[in-house]
Amino acid sequence: MNDQQGAAATGSNAMIRKLVFSSLGLALLISSGISFHRSRHRAEAVVLSEGVTEVRRLSDYHDCVAGSVNDCNVYIIDSGKPGATMFIMGGSHPEEPAGRLAAWLLAENAVMEEGRLILVLSANRSASTVTRVGGAYPPDFTIPTSWGGQLFRLGDRWSNPLDQWPDPEVYIHYPSRQNLAYVDIRNLNRTWPGRANGTLTERTCYAFMELIRQEKVDIFIDLHEAELQYPVINTIVMHERGEELATFTSMMLSDMEFNIGTENSPKNLHGLSHREVGDNSDAISLLFEAPEPFLDATRGRTTREQLLTGIDEFVVKAGEHGLLFERIDENGWPIDVRVGRHTSTILMTMEMWTELNPDRPLACRSVPRYADVIRNGTGHYLRDPAGADPGRVVYE
Repeated sequence: MNDQQGAAATGSNAMIRKLVFSSLGLALLISSGISFHRSRHRAEAVVLSEGVTEVRRLSDYHDCVAGSVNDCNVYIIDSGKPGATMFIMGGSHPEEPAGRLAAWLLAENAVMEEGRLILVLSANRSASTVTRVGGAYPPDFTIPTSWGGQLFRLGDRWSNPLDQWPDPEVYIHYPSRQNLAYVDIRNLNRTWPGRANGTLTERTCYAFMELIRQEKVDIFIDLHEAELQYPVINTIVMHERGEELATFTSMMLSDMEFNIGTENSPKNLHGLSHREVGDNSDAISLLFEAPEPFLDATRGRTTREQLLTGIDEFVVKAGEHGLLFERIDENGWPIDVRVGRHTSTILMTMEMWTELNPDRPLACRSVPRYADVIRNGTGHYLRDPAGADPGRVVYE
């Protein structure tokens, strides 16, 4: 082979390599695009409890979110009898799934016997359509059921940059003008009370404030989970007007079901629901935190299994070195324990409210408590949409 033929062969081989790598890159791009599209547009079926009397939209309370990804469903369970109104919010941070699942169990099971219950399952739907950059989060997870399992989106702490961009150099909270971390302008639990002409996340909070005011909500509960290295954990964070209610709830649960503490909402830390809802409405504002090892910086592989079992040897090791604010052992913090803590805390809050306010009671049936969820599993209380009346199935 002469030099000219050798050069041609080398050029041909180089071209083949380029074509192969280009084809592999294109295939990866297409498959990733399909995966991202499915995750962003996945419809999650909710089988309405017999107690659900109405399903509204957040934009019914203010049109600043109309047509946006965050124009979520609002489920109303009205007993038809006099009483108080409780509003429970799941999905403020979709990477904390126990809160969203606890609200889901209420939407599919709860029947109010006195008063009203308002539920939101996807408070920041935008955040459920993205995963944390560099976090290797799974985009979804499955809760096993007797009928095969239900798939849920997971998500991130912040609204999707596709829906809100760019972030500022410094986030100046409205209306306090307190400086917060720049990325928290996309954090639903840093943008309360919101504003109608603000970012998507601010507009979402503003619409929720309108819901709270228009529906004359008495008790607002924001459901969360936290890493074990975070000091505010296994607790009820309370606005000062909710101190009596939260304290009685904590005392009764700690005596009868599991230990849970209380924390005062800092008066000078703005943007959080437990501060701003209480300051800007007549509602008592509470936030519930359950432990989620999946979020800890010292964790091992970030997998669906780790999310659901709450088992992580690295977090256990961190505990052995005194780096945690909550205990953990080889049993971890399974999703059923975390969901059950939330459902029991909600039910006990209703009971304590009724003790303190007998003229405005709250009574609910058919919702599993802590021991029930642990014994039977979260999936036992999820309803099969394929076997349900299509008129009682809606989608998140």
